Amino acid sequence: MAKIVECVPNISEGRNTKIIEAVIDQVRAVKGVTLLDYSSDASHNRTVITFLGNPEGVAEAAVGVAKKAAELIDLNKHQGEHPRMGAVDVIPFIPIKEMEVAEAVELSKKVAKRVWEEAKIPVFLYEDSASAPHRVNLAAIRKGQFEGMAQKVKEPEWEPDFGGRTINPTAGVVAVGARMPLVAFNINLSTSDVEIASKIAKILRRSSGGFDCVKALGVMLEERNVAQVSINMTNFHKTPLYRVLELTKAEAARWGVHVIGTEIIGLTPMQALIDSAEYYLQIEQFDFDKQVLENHIL
Repeated sequence: MAKIVECVPNISEGRNTKIIEAVIDQVRAVKGVTLLDYSSDASHNRTVITFLGNPEGVAEAAVGVAKKAAELIDLNKHQGEHPRMGAVDVIPFIPIKEMEVAEAVELSKKVAKRVWEEAKIPVFLYEDSASAPHRVNLAAIRKGQFEGMAQKVKEPEWEPDFGGRTINPTAGVVAVGARMPLVAFNINLSTSDVEIASKIAKILRRSSGGFDCVKALGVMLEERNVAQVSINMTNFHKTPLYRVLELTKAEAARWGVHVIGTEIIGLTPMQALIDSAEYYLQIEQFDFDKQVLENHIL
């Protein structure tokens, strides 16, 4: 059976269609790679790109994305709600079929080396590819963002894995690594007070004593005048989406606001949605493998 790996680069551009399309064209041009989805957010000023294919093709597409992003995106002129440290901010590899995590780790290291050599963007290895425990968490690497990164990389514990104690003057640095599937899950609130979203995010996220495998922050959606709890669910098996949503509803009520909608950015495993359907419909003894029609068709 052929090996299949997924890659989900995030680029720091969500407004300029010409730049976004030029970067995505690097994926479209690679044989053996399928572009699955891309989603841009103007408030975040960020685009999430999802593609998959054989390891060689996916590696080529990922390097192409990094090179084109470095060429076209200048973070000195970038503003957006989402934290960022690079023109291409993160490049994760997710093993999908006939591929072990260890193989995805090796692939990520090869790509990281090429990104430095060909795009001249220094690279931090993160998640399962991390070279040290304090580099596993993307938020820890990104702390200080682009504006503080030139000083941060001079610290002994924060020298990039590739590229030395420097940053690209316009494209910053990038995190590259292997990880399991992640669900980008956002919850919108009936308020324009971003402080409420930030307080709820603090309650939810693991680093503040909240749920395991949850990263969250409060952001403002300027075009809608709506505060949002922006969440990365790094393991929906350990902490399901519905549990995070229900706690958000309860905490929002403390401030006299409510949830007006949710978003899923990019692709998500079917099981993450089925888990929520099972919970809200109160289905008893549900068997995902046997009772989902698409499973039999596929």
